[in-house]
Amino acid sequence: MIRKVFSDTGALAKAIDGFVPRQPQTDMAIAVDAAIRDQGQLVVEAGTGTGKTYAYLAPVLLSGKKAIISTGSKNLQEQLYHRDLPLMKSALGYTGTTALLKGRVNYLCPERLERQISECHRPDSEPGQLSQLVKIREWSSYTESGDLSECDALAEDSPLIPVVTSTNDNCLGKDCPSYEDCYVVKARRRAMDADVVVVNHHLFLADVAIKETGFGELIPEADVMVFDEAHQLPDIASQYFGQSLSSRQLQDVAKDIHIAYRTELRDTRQLEKVADRLSQAAMDMRLVMGEPGYRGNWRELQTSPSVEKELVRLSDALDLAHDVVKLSLGRSQLLDAAFDRITLFKARLARLKDTSITGYSYWYECTRHHFSLNITPLSVADRFREQMAEQGGAWIFTSATLAVEGDFAHFNHRLGIDAKQQMTLESPFDYPNQARLCVPRHVPETNSFRRANKLAALLGPVIERNQGRCFFLCTSHQMVRELSALFREQLSLPVLMQGEMPKQRLLAEYLSLGNALLVATGAFWEGIDVRGQALSCVIIDKLPFASPDDPLLKARIEDCKLQGGDPFAQVQIPEAVITLKQGVGRLIRDQQDFGALVICDNRLVTRAYGATFLRSLPAIPRTRDLHHIDDFLSGSDTDSNTMQSHLLDQPIEG
Repeated sequence: MIRKVFSDTGALAKAIDGFVPRQPQTDMAIAVDAAIRDQGQLVVEAGTGTGKTYAYLAPVLLSGKKAIISTGSKNLQEQLYHRDLPLMKSALGYTGTTALLKGRVNYLCPERLERQISECHRPDSEPGQLSQLVKIREWSSYTESGDLSECDALAEDSPLIPVVTSTNDNCLGKDCPSYEDCYVVKARRRAMDADVVVVNHHLFLADVAIKETGFGELIPEADVMVFDEAHQLPDIASQYFGQSLSSRQLQDVAKDIHIAYRTELRDTRQLEKVADRLSQAAMDMRLVMGEPGYRGNWRELQTSPSVEKELVRLSDALDLAHDVVKLSLGRSQLLDAAFDRITLFKARLARLKDTSITGYSYWYECTRHHFSLNITPLSVADRFREQMAEQGGAWIFTSATLAVEGDFAHFNHRLGIDAKQQMTLESPFDYPNQARLCVPRHVPETNSFRRANKLAALLGPVIERNQGRCFFLCTSHQMVRELSALFREQLSLPVLMQGEMPKQRLLAEYLSLGNALLVATGAFWEGIDVRGQALSCVIIDKLPFASPDDPLLKARIEDCKLQGGDPFAQVQIPEAVITLKQGVGRLIRDQQDFGALVICDNRLVTRAYGATFLRSLPAIPRTRDLHHIDDFLSGSDTDSNTMQSHLLDQPIEG
């Protein structure tokens, strides 16, 4: 049946113009079908262009079983639900029901909206906020989903989003006066009744970890679990199997105490005082924690006298808020919910103070206005393995980047997977003719002085001659800032920098300009699909090893050592390889694409481990001469054989 669906006369050929059968796609679909029938585990690395989405959707729909499909991001989730799933349903004549379920932060909370509108009538409210809230209320009168991504009056990065949505902490649940109108409740009901539910990894793992989303009633009923972009799972699982406390959570609960005082309990002035004290204690704690954009070791920072002092003040503020709010229990639903959160935060802070418990990483992170304190387990394998055993059914994991030199050991070990079948499916793209890879001979060493200046001088002419159409992917925000400034001085082309506008707006601007250079980090290494000649050059500043100062990495390295392993070979290299594969994957997205990849790191050819990276990448002809890249991009070099003499896995001098 599966072979027929993917044949040149099958259902997909009839439904999709230009459909061409691809053996790797058929092989994957057959393997997914077998895993569903056997209720087993399957791990598939499917190269870019394989068509893995259809390869798992067809057998899932044809099985007739209840399935959960989890993707790596909300954007991918929406693309799957609104584009790929309807097409497959139509092609296969599928009559089952489907549902899209996001985390609660994506849905309007009618109760919090009305409370915020009431608050905005106060004289000290921000000007303009009321009119925006009224527009949201107008939209709420006709929306069926309550999904804020559909609200044109609200920017995707609007500071109002956390104000008009709920969290697990502040949701009133069935005690909410607007419970029957709650969009989260409605979305869950649709998911409960659906045969196929599309979620994202964060939502799935939040449920598995804490069972607080209400989604827990749904997962046990599913027979098939499919994880697309599965390479993200281990890190996301680590977040949800740990604990955290943030200044944002503390200030949100303080704000709710304020609202309760102003709207319902004007006779209890002490509420306002404890809310102010708690909010101020959170802000003071942030001030002593250092520079924004930094992730550090909480165990070490906690010993600082100034931090120790503010930690005592924060603990005292929580204790006082707990005692004062307790006196007014039963008088306000909002205040009752705030009391539950304060009790939870007290317990979390007490746990965060005790850094003596082994098997965890203790770390903190600061942004400009907020901080978070975190406890993360060093391994989630046991927890995830238990979940799979308890749940049963079929578990399918797929991504374009799971293996290191064709070996899945690193990925499997991190999640406790024991898959009977693992497979690597090569991309159908003609890399020898569509792409070139260059490690320039005169590229500065990764730790050299004024490296950004040297890179800009070396690569600026290449970018200029290519008329932009280039991503420069960096491994740090500092390099993004330095290179952006240098290229803006040097180039006649538009230079866009990540952080100056939201990701989707930045990408739209890049595409509309047609000749821009985009300098970016993390968020643009994966999940970006730019086809055609809008992107014909991808430059990577260096191999993406995680920062040696990252407390999570330090803890995992120490754990690996305790188990007698080699941290560099077993932790650092595999993760850097997978990240590099993601960055490389931005270049060739279609069979008509062509482009050049430049990796500015001599370690690829001077260190023994460089071969591990190269063998994990597609078979792209390689050179050390940037002139070859110029020739290829300009179309004057069409002979791939010329490049073979420059293969990087051959001994190279210079």
